[in-house]
Amino acid sequence: YALHRNGYAGMQRFASFLWSGDVFSTWETLKTQVPIGINTGLSGIPYWGTDIGGFVPTKEFTAELYLRWFQFGAFCPLFRCHGRNWKLRLPWGWNTGDPGPMEISRYEGAAIPDASQLHDTQVEPICRKYLELRYRMLPYIYSALRECTLTGMPIMRALWLHYSDDPKAVARGDEYLWGRDVLVVPADSWYDFWTGERIEGGREISRNVDLETMPLYVRAGSILPLGPVKQFVHQETDEPLTISIYPGADTSFLLYEDDGKSFNYRKGDWMGLQMSWKDSRRVLTLHLAEGSKMLPPLRNIEVRLNETTREVEFTGKPVEIHL
Repeated sequence: YALHRNGYAGMQRFASFLWSGDVFSTWETLKTQVPIGINTGLSGIPYWGTDIGGFVPTKEFTAELYLRWFQFGAFCPLFRCHGRNWKLRLPWGWNTGDPGPMEISRYEGAAIPDASQLHDTQVEPICRKYLELRYRMLPYIYSALRECTLTGMPIMRALWLHYSDDPKAVARGDEYLWGRDVLVVPADSWYDFWTGERIEGGREISRNVDLETMPLYVRAGSILPLGPVKQFVHQETDEPLTISIYPGADTSFLLYEDDGKSFNYRKGDWMGLQMSWKDSRRVLTLHLAEGSKMLPPLRNIEVRLNETTREVEFTGKPVEIHL
């Protein structure tokens, strides 16, 4: 793909990624990235991201700011650490006592973090947690990208795209939907991604969080596919695909797969796993989507609903799972 700091409507046709430029490392800058990302997607440019931590370090640049930005970046189409000094873009760089080679002399207002920030043992494991979550969410993200190519619906979605009749949702510019079903914070009934607690929406809530936790919620009446932890996208693994059901309404989800490398999907070499959930019956059905075909290998699937788990082998034939 091509990476750009500026562009115009239509650039998405050329696999163009837009990022927000050489921004400064401040809390206010991080705050503004959320509406910028939402509005970029609404402008027809869905592939967007930001320099995690901000490009130019300032006196506000701390381990906490870096972590919060990293957590936000895990839920942006472009997930990328970049900036000055380069060593401060490495999760383990915050526990070496060394800020790295000086690269900020020509930036007015730039500053190196206080030395006390460079011995933080929490940064690397917390970053690993969100990096692994990003890899686990690839089945969900890739399917959302497929929807984007077919309909223009962005991956980062303003709440009003799905809740246009809720004036509070329409007014929010500081939170967004990641795909249809993940709230990155609520306007309906939602489940806390980390704890599984069900929370009634349509109201503002305050949630206490530690440094490790970014508020994430999954819509009641959702199917969330998660893959195994990987070190790179095409790593082969025998670990199963996990399908988590968040009950509360009937729902469906189309999981899209292709080889991820070629244009063969244009010739019909793609697989669509159509999932449908009947809430009152507690039944999940799986079948191949129309126009798609079974791609090898067979799919080992682990279906979860609360504390209940079912293991299924999908061979291409319709399957019904009772939970």
